Amino acid sequence: MQNGMHTDTERCVRAVQSKDARFDGWFFTAVLTTRIYCRPSCPVVPPKPENMTFYPSAAACQQAGFRACKRCRPDTSPGSPEWNQRADLVARAMRLIADGTVDREGVPGLAARLGYSTRQIERQLLAELGAGPLALARAQRAQTARLLIETTALPMAEIAFAAGFSSIRTFNDTVRDVFALSPSELRNRRPKTTVLTPGTLTLRLPFRAPLNPDNLFGHLAATAVPGVEEWRAGAYRRTLRLPYGHGIASLTPKSDHIACRLTLSDLRDLPVAISRCRRMLDLDADPVAVDDQLRTDPVLAPLVDKAPGRRVPRTVDEAEFAVRAVLGQQVSTAAARTHAARLVTAHGEPVDDPEGGLTHLFPSPEALAAVDPESLAMPRTRRTTFTTLVGQLADGTLHLGVESDWTETRAQLLSLPGFGPWTADVIAMRALGDPDAFLPTDLGIRRAAQELGLPSTPAALTARAAAWRPWRAYAVQYLWATDSHPINFLPV
Repeated sequence: MQNGMHTDTERCVRAVQSKDARFDGWFFTAVLTTRIYCRPSCPVVPPKPENMTFYPSAAACQQAGFRACKRCRPDTSPGSPEWNQRADLVARAMRLIADGTVDREGVPGLAARLGYSTRQIERQLLAELGAGPLALARAQRAQTARLLIETTALPMAEIAFAAGFSSIRTFNDTVRDVFALSPSELRNRRPKTTVLTPGTLTLRLPFRAPLNPDNLFGHLAATAVPGVEEWRAGAYRRTLRLPYGHGIASLTPKSDHIACRLTLSDLRDLPVAISRCRRMLDLDADPVAVDDQLRTDPVLAPLVDKAPGRRVPRTVDEAEFAVRAVLGQQVSTAAARTHAARLVTAHGEPVDDPEGGLTHLFPSPEALAAVDPESLAMPRTRRTTFTTLVGQLADGTLHLGVESDWTETRAQLLSLPGFGPWTADVIAMRALGDPDAFLPTDLGIRRAAQELGLPSTPAALTARAAAWRPWRAYAVQYLWATDSHPINFLPV
């Protein structure tokens, strides 16, 4: 699938007529006769081809005067895989918009983060997505409002401001424009069986099938830092540091969605919390495209066929992951957890968890930069690596975020003392989200290569892996899965 798929009318019509859910989020179908827009897999009888037109985003549909279908709820489609597999300006802007940057900092703030003028960003987004940053942010606010209306008993005024609207009137008008229903009518359509827990939001996170939860949740659970993360009653739970406060996320794999329960200290953080949970679980990936590419290698094909749909386990906090990558250099998973747990107990911010064993937020770079290096139980060279990293994260010399340019940031990481290719690439893969990051020097990868008859030296293995591009980070998951390490198994 390529960027700009909505311009291939014949292909889009075929996808709609076959109700193919793999294309949900890639494009949206607007029906000229009803003025409604749908996802490709909408269960209703497909309209005549001459009555269909196609848009690259829900925001573009809304700007053109179409309203969201009440049956297929296109606003809840998985996000386009484009924004996670690309590193250009539009993709980085979309990741920031999903992270709530426009709502908090406006379009000038978005532009400043990306290092471009507001005019350049607006022009490129409009050209590719049919909508500018304000319209894209408005579409996200509408979706957030719908979630709060349907999953909480909050008064509408509180929902309006929590969703990012500047006034109740704008909230009411937007909900009517997008959903053809008033906020009260939306709430009345909620199933009568819905159970509302004060302070807790329960929602479903969609994904494109297939999704193999084993390595995804297995990795997160096996490397979980006590106090910050835990596996409890079939769910991965962790604390979240958010722009307006903190939260706790509970994520449970189901056959056709991820059950998500969020407890937030400030409801304005809802869209950010959802965005970060989706990124951590790699839910906007296109597993069919990934697996089809990897299957072209006869060595990988049996691994893919055995357990298709592996995702890359990522993170909700890029700076936290970078610190943990340094703590994990040349030590076991258990030792890395122990090091991290000590830092959390000594320097993390306490949080209250009514449900279980979560006690702290992972320490901020600012808190870690103030730590006495002599108190760190690690070799002196590792201390230098640690203190340099947290110092640069704290003072802004190094910034790790959804908008980071993968190539530039990797080069910046490699310039730090104690940072070799493994550390830089594992951060690129799991924190920055580079789908093509590769770990040829990783012990698990080298073992898998030897077992499968692949080249064992890093240079030769990298050359062989060229055929797996641009999905080498996913190939890493399949290679890791040949081992019996706990990261590869869903906890019991």
